Amino acid sequence: MSDTIDTVTNRSEIVFLYDAVDANPNGNPLSGSNRPRIDPQTQQAIVTDVRLKRYLRDQLDDDGHGVYIRNVQEEGNQFTRGELLEDRLKAVDYDDYDLKDDEEADQFREDVFGEFLDNSVDVRYFGATMSVNTDDAYAKHLPDHFTGPVQFSPGKSIHAVNENEEYDSLTSVIATQENKQQGGFDLDDHRIQYGLIRFHGLVDEHGAEDTKLTTSDVERLDTLCWRSIKNQTISRSKVGQEPRLYCRVEYADESFHLGGLDRDLELDPDNSKADEELRTVRDLTLDVEGFVDRLENASDQIKRVRVVVSDVLDLSAGDESGGPDVLYDALREALGADIVEIVDVYNEHTATLPTDGDTA
Repeated sequence: MSDTIDTVTNRSEIVFLYDAVDANPNGNPLSGSNRPRIDPQTQQAIVTDVRLKRYLRDQLDDDGHGVYIRNVQEEGNQFTRGELLEDRLKAVDYDDYDLKDDEEADQFREDVFGEFLDNSVDVRYFGATMSVNTDDAYAKHLPDHFTGPVQFSPGKSIHAVNENEEYDSLTSVIATQENKQQGGFDLDDHRIQYGLIRFHGLVDEHGAEDTKLTTSDVERLDTLCWRSIKNQTISRSKVGQEPRLYCRVEYADESFHLGGLDRDLELDPDNSKADEELRTVRDLTLDVEGFVDRLENASDQIKRVRVVVSDVLDLSAGDESGGPDVLYDALREALGADIVEIVDVYNEHTATLPTDGDTA
């Protein structure tokens, strides 16, 4: 890894919203029937950060980047972590170094460290526990874990959700009709009717030093979150999920962030149906006024804001209501037009493999 690599120096705070229509956004296998995770007190749907990171890792893998934490199968044979590690480090050969020489041994360890992170983009983001036998491959030349500089809190729906009990019986009827046999009633298919789920994330500039997270990596994250929900939610229980709003606030001051920005986005009660009546994104309006006000109050500490909103999400800010421009214009007025950048989720970071002098 080059010494001149552009490692992240500014902290960022992320707000990411996506919704689920007649889907199971995150089943709980401990429930016995993989029912959606729902807070028993508030009835809010819950999606773990592990579930979101799985979407992001799978999208990185599909994009052609080296991903270390994944299920890799070749002709039905599961690779071990040691074999994955060797694959990530195939460009570093023991025979090219005189390990009895202290200087060359240090260079070898540095090359192993750099090569692993160059080819394991998910570790640069989210870290990893290096659960590899220390006698296996190159593991003894790496730390026992990497702490990821990009972390998300578990996501929760903004509102209470209802579980759609009818899917269980519907699946059973179809199965019985198609197979012309009795008893398809043990098929579990639990989904929520609708949920608008909000995530809060943080990019820590100090942790970025440990995994060599680059500014290009973080800018890739601006499109990755959006595309991962578009592309990785295509299984039977996951289809029906769509990204609705993404915003990354990059701060100018070291070790500063506002915190909890996701909580500043709420449903507009005057322009949204009651929780139990919500069925699609068109049944609600998102109030962004408090979100914009909070950013405006910290405008001197904000370097830039990267944002994108779904074209079908209705927004309100004070007396203004409408589509994405309600938020875009409010942010420009509050922070300055030169601070606000609209993310082009399909045309930014189109190259999937590293170019000369760049990392994966």
